[in-house]
Amino acid sequence: MTTSMKQHWDNVYSSKKINQLGWYEEISAPSLELLSKCAINKGVTLLDIGTGASTLIDSLIEAGFTNIIASDISETALSKLRERLGKEKAALVKWIVDDITNPVHIQSLGEVDVWHDRAVLHFLVEEDERNAYLATLKKVVKQGGYVLIATFSLNGAKKCSGLDIRNYDEKLLVEFMGEEFELIEHFDHMYYMPSGEARPYIYTLFQRKQKI
Repeated sequence: MTTSMKQHWDNVYSSKKINQLGWYEEISAPSLELLSKCAINKGVTLLDIGTGASTLIDSLIEAGFTNIIASDISETALSKLRERLGKEKAALVKWIVDDITNPVHIQSLGEVDVWHDRAVLHFLVEEDERNAYLATLKKVVKQGGYVLIATFSLNGAKKCSGLDIRNYDEKLLVEFMGEEFELIEHFDHMYYMPSGEARPYIYTLFQRKQKI
């Protein structure tokens, strides 16, 4: 991704109300379902890649998670989320503006217990972008840590927000993640946009294998 991509997402989040965006979820139910499958406590480090203005952060705070990191390429998106949360709740979150294909701040986070990505990976259509994403993931996710990834499924849209998409199923995501990660669970999910249009997703939960 480039400066133009950052500008693209800033423009997207500036041009519409959050609840009118094509990926808006009132409740991030599929992500919360997979998170409940993880053997973790509320003090773990949870990194959300491509947070946008997601209501997932609201749910995590309400559930009592105390070490949440919200990351996005768009400062505009994160600013809108901070504003919605209010100062008290926003202070409970670590905020990072970064490009996951060329990260600066995420690289220095240290180990994280949970990596969550709803609808970022499928925007990475170039091999070098995907390689950079995976290299960063492997650098920060601890042994035994969890990775939750949701993308447009093979039957899903081929474009989103005017950008090309790379579609996946669980087999392609297993291949992408490689032998260091075990697929724990996966399921198809039909998301309905605010317009009512259907968007098929694939949700996956991986765990990083412990080294022997």
